[in-house]
Amino acid sequence: MSDTAAASHTVDLPGTTAPSMSKSQQAYHWVKERIAAQEFSPGYRLVLGTIATDLDMSVVPVREAIRQLEAEGLVTFERNVGARVSMVDDSQYRFSMQALSILEGTATALAARRLTADDVAAARRINELMIETLDHFDPKAFTRLNQEFHSALYGKCANPRVLELVEGEWARLGHLRDSTFSFVPGRAAESVREHESILQLIENSAPLGEIEKAARRHRSATLDAYMIHEHPDETLGLPAF
Repeated sequence: MSDTAAASHTVDLPGTTAPSMSKSQQAYHWVKERIAAQEFSPGYRLVLGTIATDLDMSVVPVREAIRQLEAEGLVTFERNVGARVSMVDDSQYRFSMQALSILEGTATALAARRLTADDVAAARRINELMIETLDHFDPKAFTRLNQEFHSALYGKCANPRVLELVEGEWARLGHLRDSTFSFVPGRAAESVREHESILQLIENSAPLGEIEKAARRHRSATLDAYMIHEHPDETLGLPAF
C-alpha cells in the first residue's frame, strides 16, 4: 500500500488533509482507527515491521506512532514481548469519560455560536434517527449515531487543540467499550431527551456556561448509569458540575 493510499484510511484532523500528514501521523491514525474498531483488540500484539510493510514505510515512523499511542494509554510495552493494545480497564474507562465530559462540554460551548440553523437541524435529524432505534435497540448503531450527533455539535469548536483532545478521548472510548449502551440500554432514552435539551439551548443562544454545563452533565450521566450498573456498591460517578 502506498503512503497516499494509507492516508486515505486515516481520520483527518479538522483543517488537516491527509497528504499533509507526516508518515508517523499516517501510521498513528491508521493504528488508532483499528484499535477503535477493535480490529486490533485488547492484548493484540503490534508488530512494527508488519505495520510498516502494510503502510509501505520504514519502521521509524511506525515506532514514533506507537510511542504516541503509548502516551495516550492505548498501547503498552512489555519486556521481551513488544507493543500490545492495552487491556480494558474500568478505571481507564471512567477516567476517559470524566475527561470527555469536561473537554466535550468546553468544545460544544466553543462551537455553539458557530453553528448555523442547518447545522442544528442536521444534529436534530441524527437524534431523531436515534429515537427510531429505541424500539428495536441496537447498542452499536445507537453508539455510532451518538458519536455523529456530538461531533455535529462540537465539530466547529474554535480551539483546534481542544477539538483534538476530544476526538482522542472518543477514540480511546471506542477501544475501552464497544458500546456503553450495551450495559445500560435504559440510558438511551434519557440520552436522546438530553440531546434535545442541548439543541434548544444552542438554538436559543443560551449563555455558553449553560451549554457547557448541560453537555458536561449529559456525559457524566452516562458514566454514572454505567458505574451504578457495574459497581452498585461503589460511588465512582462524576461530581455534579
